Amino acid sequence: MTILTMGISVLLGLFFVLAGSVKLTGWQKQVFEIQLGYFRSYGLNRSAMAVVGGLELCGAALLGLYPAAGALLLAVVSAGALSFHLRFDTLKEGAGALITLMLSLALLLLV
Repeated sequence: MTILTMGISVLLGLFFVLAGSVKLTGWQKQVFEIQLGYFRSYGLNRSAMAVVGGLELCGAALLGLYPAAGALLLAVVSAGALSFHLRFDTLKEGAGALITLMLSLALLLLV
């Protein structure tokens, strides 16, 4: 693994561990409420949010074991998030998903 791929993996891993853990446990109340508001505006419930959080944590964990599998899973999750933001919100709200999608795809191409 090169320094570039390691750096991308660490960034993605940290981001998705934080994002996934908030979605699953709600440990950061303000962020949790904002995220839950997005999910509800998309017609999704708390259970769907927990599934996404679980997928985010799995993808982050896979980055350390099987980087290509982790990058692929995180790219799929990011693409899904981006599609919901673009359908129901604006690109501004989807910027994070766009960035994580680009980083995930870059990592997938590099490993």
